Amino acid sequence: MTLPKSPSGGAFAENSMEFSLFIGGPLFQLLRRAHLTDDTLRLVRRRVIVISLLCWLPLLVISILEGNLFPAGENLSFLKDVGIHVRFLVALPLLIAAELVVHQRMRLLVPQFIERDLIPEGALPQFHAAITSAVRLRNSIVAEVVIVAIVYIVGILVVWRQYAAIETGTWYAAASASGSKPSLAGIWLSYVSLPIFQFMLLRWYFRLFVWTRFLWHVSRIKLNLVPTHPDRAGGLLFLSTTVYALVPLLFAHGTILAGHIADRIFFVQATLLDFKLEIVTLVVLLLCVVLGPLLLFVPQMAEAKLIGLREYGALAQRYVRQFDSKWLRGGNSSDEEPLLGSVDIQSLADLSNSFDIVKSMNVAPFTKETVLQVGIMAIVPIAPLVLTLIPLEELLKRLFTILL
Repeated sequence: MTLPKSPSGGAFAENSMEFSLFIGGPLFQLLRRAHLTDDTLRLVRRRVIVISLLCWLPLLVISILEGNLFPAGENLSFLKDVGIHVRFLVALPLLIAAELVVHQRMRLLVPQFIERDLIPEGALPQFHAAITSAVRLRNSIVAEVVIVAIVYIVGILVVWRQYAAIETGTWYAAASASGSKPSLAGIWLSYVSLPIFQFMLLRWYFRLFVWTRFLWHVSRIKLNLVPTHPDRAGGLLFLSTTVYALVPLLFAHGTILAGHIADRIFFVQATLLDFKLEIVTLVVLLLCVVLGPLLLFVPQMAEAKLIGLREYGALAQRYVRQFDSKWLRGGNSSDEEPLLGSVDIQSLADLSNSFDIVKSMNVAPFTKETVLQVGIMAIVPIAPLVLTLIPLEELLKRLFTILL
């Protein structure tokens, strides 16, 4: 691929055109030194195994030594803690694997702004500056240090202990009159396993913030949008492919909530319907996180649609008047120029198709199907919990009744 030239005569740097959200930053450099990744985020299986086992395996070993592996009375044993297993053996691997998926897919999006001629030549330096600023923020040491501080101050002391932990005897804390007392496994969980998991999750949010900030900078450039583009998004529909790149992240969030709900259903006598608000909130949150950044282009797309309707409407008005004058009100007779196969008829049809595309142009670079896909991926991991409300046999019976 030939790199586009800037007005100053230089070419955009190759690393700018290969912009990645995850190649860079302190953790990336640490993983490289530990031989858990390479320059292209490969070795993902090695990262998944090492990081997941670092979080989960010590909990298993310590629980065995403390006698909390198997059920003991009404206490929540380690083996029966669905939320912990889902968090460290499903959600965490998904978060790690999703980095490679996003790197491979989303790094191809930035060059498309140039390849599709969306950036005016005079705005190329501004576009290049947006990439440079995003890379600088992505590599910020301060940002990841702040994330670590947030994890230990807010994530563990507030969110986990006050809202996530089950208020009963568990393998990680014993209930007492003076409050819960953490076990050795609970100490490892609080100061190693959960901080690693929460750091990976918050790091994801930070990288999505970097992406959002980059798109905000690009949205401030007057783009060369074409209202008759067949994607019905002025040429920006390629941005909606970020949804496919983020599928593992969506699924990871769904599994985290599913594990949290499962523990409450099995050990606190809650029901799935008690978590309607949490499920709806998750779907709305993920819609905002995944599709919200794309709404930054709505003003330009709406303006392009209005201009297109006005300009193509005026063009159509001139054309149909000339067509009417030629074929119905005088001018060339049918004997002089046969109507059948006339290029005027074909041009009228082409103009009509172009106007229909402008009229149906979306004012956001995604479709209703995209919104539906995000919602489905968020709730798919929660779907099996429906069986806690309706037995599988009854559910299948109702399904066959509907189908047959």
